[in-house]
Amino acid sequence: MQDFLNQTTPAPLALDALAVNLLLAIALSSLLAWYYTQYGKSLSNRSKFANILPVLTLTTVLVISVVKSSLALSLGLVGALSIVRFRTAIKEPEELIFLFIAIAVGLGLGADQRLPTLIAVIVILGYLAVRSVLMPRPQKSNLFLNVMTPDGDTTFSEINQLLLQHASAADLRRLDHSNGTLQATYLVRVPDDNGLATLMDALKGQLPGGEFSFVEQDNTLGG
Repeated sequence: MQDFLNQTTPAPLALDALAVNLLLAIALSSLLAWYYTQYGKSLSNRSKFANILPVLTLTTVLVISVVKSSLALSLGLVGALSIVRFRTAIKEPEELIFLFIAIAVGLGLGADQRLPTLIAVIVILGYLAVRSVLMPRPQKSNLFLNVMTPDGDTTFSEINQLLLQHASAADLRRLDHSNGTLQATYLVRVPDDNGLATLMDALKGQLPGGEFSFVEQDNTLGG
């Protein structure tokens, strides 16, 4: 019984070791956030998402540093986490991977495993960098074209013909018809800015009563 009571008494937290772990966590998580911002493939706002990685890592370091020497605190942490519910869904698998890496860094540093954690981060990011070089991103469509125009018998066919003439690829993502108005959203690939201007002029000429907008995916969603 006495041994059990001793286990529940937290040992003093070494502040110097905690400070070193936190500083190292800032460095590694900032490197992780920079890599994700620059080379991530997620369609979400990568810059905004990357900002939470250092905070997540630092929080994990603090939690593990506090509870690792106390059985009671460890059990309390398990109970507290069991009632936490996160409402925001992780829609991108890549985001989930980087969240796990950030948590793993926090766990490793919180357990005072500095060298293994440092080596692991270098190996993981090195592997991702080599893979991105050996397996370059395929050419992708990155423009959303939104069309809203009065609907006629051949309006949809005319739009499709114009896209076939002026875009190297076009993928219909949404089509709505309401009160005589046609609304369509395409994911298109245009070779350059001149091709984009030509496509816009062709749409205006063919559908003078329509409204058209292009949204560049990387700037609005990709960070």
